[in-house]
Amino acid sequence: MADSVHKKYLWAPALLLLAACGQQPALPAVAGGASTVAPSTSRPPAEPGTLAALDPCTLLSPQDRSAAGVSVLGKPKDIAGARACDWTVPASFGVTVTLDERNGLADLAVAKKTATRTTVGAHPALRVSDKKAADGTCAVLLGVGDSGSVQVDVSNSGFTDTTLACRRAGTVAGLVEPKLP
Repeated sequence: MADSVHKKYLWAPALLLLAACGQQPALPAVAGGASTVAPSTSRPPAEPGTLAALDPCTLLSPQDRSAAGVSVLGKPKDIAGARACDWTVPASFGVTVTLDERNGLADLAVAKKTATRTTVGAHPALRVSDKKAADGTCAVLLGVGDSGSVQVDVSNSGFTDTTLACRRAGTVAGLVEPKLP
């Protein structure tokens, strides 16, 4: 994996982490921007067993949300063309789950110094955090086949305690993973 980050992914973690906090980032057009527009309901029917068949907001059941410390319902979002769901726990943390049907884990370029290879259930994964920055953010990227991925981003309020953010991201990834194709 290259140390450099491809332009189209340079801002993706920031987009997702800011979206988890309910903030609207002002980023260059290259990132695709984030919007709060729900995905179009005129999508063609998805093949069962694919990411396209999943609704990101249903990946955390009420029991899953309770186990993850999430006391709110998720809100659908579109982040850089990918379907996502955002749960923001006021004055605590936010979590965003994004389904990327176009880019597999190998296609996602992240800096080696911030990524740790791991496995979540049956899926290969990367845990991405910058412990030196200590910014209270962490992501777990799950590979789904060769051309899909699911990104779980956590951002703590006050942007502190990266270790806690990674623990939360790992918990949510573990709850979401069994529902993935």
